[in-house]
Amino acid sequence: MTQVIKEGDLFFYSDDYGDLPAGDGRGLGMFTRDTRFLSRLEWKLEGIPTVPIDGEADGATSRYRFTNREGTDEVGKPVGGEWLDITRKRWIYGGVVYETFSFVNRGDHPVQTRLSLLVDADFADMFVVRGWKGRVGEREGVTRTEKGVRFSYRGVDGARRTTDVETAGTPAEVEEDGTIRFPLRLESNVCRSIHLRYVPGTDGEIPQVIEEQQSLLKLEESEREWFVGSPEVHSDWDDFNRMFARGMKDLRMLLTDLGDGPFPVAGLPIYAVPFGRDSLIAALQALPVRPEVAKGTLRILAKFQGKKVDDWRDEEPGKILHEIRFGELARSGQIPFTPYYGSIDSTPLFLILIAEVYRWTGDLDFVREMVPHAIEALNWVDRHGDPAGTGYVSYAMRSSKGIRNQGWKDSEDSVVHRDGRLAEAPIALSEVQGYVYMAKKAWSELFRLLGEAERSERLNREAELLRERFARDFWMEDEQFVALALDGEGRQAGTVTSNPGHCLMTGILTPEQAERVARRLVEPDLFSGWGVRTKSSTCKSYDPDSYHNGSVWPHDNAMILLGLKRLGFYREAERIIRGLIEASRYFRHHRLPELFSGHERGEGGPLPYPVACSPQAWAAGTAFTILQTILGVEPDPTRKRIHLSPDLPEGMNRLSVRRLRLGQGVLDLNLARIGDSTRTWVEINTTGWDVVIHPCLR
Repeated sequence: MTQVIKEGDLFFYSDDYGDLPAGDGRGLGMFTRDTRFLSRLEWKLEGIPTVPIDGEADGATSRYRFTNREGTDEVGKPVGGEWLDITRKRWIYGGVVYETFSFVNRGDHPVQTRLSLLVDADFADMFVVRGWKGRVGEREGVTRTEKGVRFSYRGVDGARRTTDVETAGTPAEVEEDGTIRFPLRLESNVCRSIHLRYVPGTDGEIPQVIEEQQSLLKLEESEREWFVGSPEVHSDWDDFNRMFARGMKDLRMLLTDLGDGPFPVAGLPIYAVPFGRDSLIAALQALPVRPEVAKGTLRILAKFQGKKVDDWRDEEPGKILHEIRFGELARSGQIPFTPYYGSIDSTPLFLILIAEVYRWTGDLDFVREMVPHAIEALNWVDRHGDPAGTGYVSYAMRSSKGIRNQGWKDSEDSVVHRDGRLAEAPIALSEVQGYVYMAKKAWSELFRLLGEAERSERLNREAELLRERFARDFWMEDEQFVALALDGEGRQAGTVTSNPGHCLMTGILTPEQAERVARRLVEPDLFSGWGVRTKSSTCKSYDPDSYHNGSVWPHDNAMILLGLKRLGFYREAERIIRGLIEASRYFRHHRLPELFSGHERGEGGPLPYPVACSPQAWAAGTAFTILQTILGVEPDPTRKRIHLSPDLPEGMNRLSVRRLRLGQGVLDLNLARIGDSTRTWVEINTTGWDVVIHPCLR
């Protein structure tokens, strides 16, 4: 097992007891800016074997407890078993990892030993850690410093990277290989502590190190401020309470600010950078709880919006990035992620999120700030987004080191025909056409509000024409379902997948199509009992243990939920909600992972996917979407109204919500099941908008 803590742009990914063992193949380490600044960190007490008791990591802090077996100290005295209480506490603040070892000797005489730290830093690029091959730089060795020891590296990108291990003034012996030894005399029933700091630096830019207690107090203060300003939920379904609280903790943990406001990185450990679709969807989910996250996300993506046609990076003017990397391979031009733009859905999702920020906050000034970027994005949709001239936004990889499939299911074998053949580009995905429709309808309304009637009317016409074509070209009569995609020849990739479930929230489906899609999503071939599978179990290419061909992704289900509730498919939504909440209890901390297996529900919990990211931003955000679905929140900023159609799922009879973020304030609600209906009381409303409660008719 592994654990991870993160604060800002720095994270520490260790084994379950805080170590980075030498030769471990799991990619453990201390990382920032896509670089591993610590690759080994192990400890031992000379002559005294230690035994782990427990360990816990949460947010930016981890804590581990150990004791000892019988041994002999350095002066030959016996040390009894379980004499030593050893605590190892680690936290991150201000770009520095702080660590404290505390020792209490419960024995009847002093113990003389040494704490040895075995430390190394390979400065590997995250892509190298993941197995990529490339030209890399040279290590410059280990040097002793006044504060401890420094590891140095000169990259092929010209950057000099360093890791300082500081001993915080504690006397220590430093060996040539960087091993650090602390003499320890442990008196009976006296606590002795050793303080350490691990400090990454690039080209002389080194974060400020402050005193341990001060750093911990500042971290705790920052965490308190976050939770005081965030929603709380309390219900009689404890699994949901824990899942929601975990989502709030993980959202904070995954936020990074590179100067344009907070945005969620995609996930840990390998996606701790700005992403297009991942960050956009996570920010969309977070609108009811932390709308400022959406603004930060949009600002950083606008900053890197495509400027030119560049095949190496699959870049085009107006396009929103897929991801950006900051490590040695990217900076030296060996990979195209500087940024890389191979994402077909990031641009329409960017447009949707701007509109949703207005819908949830009424902030038209922010919309005005984003208008130039929105116009560029809309131009991309109409020009470069349709390279085949079919009227559908589609993708075809041009980069020699790019991503072949450029929707959210971006594995090599995710877009196939019914017979299992790979679909050939350019590929038009069903959900992407829904996003484009939703984006154009939303911006038609926004331009109307901004006084641009001609542009508003044109976008509305284009959206309706797209909807008309889509109903004809993507519908599969034999399956009574929407095709996954159209291939480069205009043929349907007719596998039955979860993708059309995203179309429900966009409005692109006719009422008849929407009903059939909604019903099919919870049939046994698509619904595992824990959630909607990425692909129907009846498909030739179905594999419940694959990445995209039969697994269950929480965020995929969240996107489906948004549409089901909006269109009135309450029973279908309830089945998915129950499945996801019940699945959460089988994962550590009630933390839904990036994905899990799509095997049919049976005894025990869902089978984990071995290398799923956890925490993952849009998996964490699933809890917020579940709350939004239960409440049936539909903001109307132009009329300054909040429409609610609350419906408590089976298994939940009471729910209180504090500090739901809407308009210019917060909303506090209490819900209770009375008979077959849900009663709602508004306790506090500082939003500036009226609340309208609608009965939920099943």
